[in-house]
Amino acid sequence: MSHIDTSAYLNRWRKKSLAEKLLLAFGMLLIAISVPSWQAALLVAALMIGATLFGARVAFPLWWKTMSVPIGFLFVGLLTLIFQVQPWSVSIAPHGLELAGRVGARAFAGLTCLLFLALTTPAADLVAGLRRIGVPAEIAEMTLLMYGFVFLLIDTAETMNSAQAARLGHINYRRRMKSLGLLIANLMPRVLTRARALEIGLAARGWHGELRVLSPVRGASPLGLGVILALEVVVLLIGLRMS
Repeated sequence: MSHIDTSAYLNRWRKKSLAEKLLLAFGMLLIAISVPSWQAALLVAALMIGATLFGARVAFPLWWKTMSVPIGFLFVGLLTLIFQVQPWSVSIAPHGLELAGRVGARAFAGLTCLLFLALTTPAADLVAGLRRIGVPAEIAEMTLLMYGFVFLLIDTAETMNSAQAARLGHINYRRRMKSLGLLIANLMPRVLTRARALEIGLAARGWHGELRVLSPVRGASPLGLGVILALEVVVLLIGLRMS
């Protein structure tokens, strides 16, 4: 999570309009999941990877580190489409490879779209955008608080893990498993204690249910919006032609 947040603030497209990035990400996502052609999904994936790595200048190791986890889940899910399990055998399902290819292409394209948005847009900007389009303030504030709670959870887990390692809790497999069990058992109570302390600190500073964060509004460029729409129309036409 920390490297995602760092990339969102330091990438080259950090100061681009939120409307342009949302139009690009969700427009391409809609094309990927609606056009029947799997080639169109791969085209969307290639364009979004290019926008992330070459447009926003996100480092490839960071992009791959973020993508590797959902790719693993996707791969496991595709295996369930390819193979069918019978009482005494495992075989390739009829049309399993074709179905897995179509689903995998669309899912991968969707991942690249959402990853582009996550690595180029800070959470504060997204929450500010939700407020501007009329989402109730309570929902927007809860979203921002939950996002901060994730970082609190990770920081507490890393601190506990480092303390276990310093006390030789990782010296062998048996002790590592025991340490992991203790970490899981004690993680949530400690996180809730820290969260309560943060709540008390906010209340002491006059917090009344609204977090004010610096998120300047940047107007969308008509040229930028036009280029994005034109690109999406071209991709849509190519996808429909391939179908």
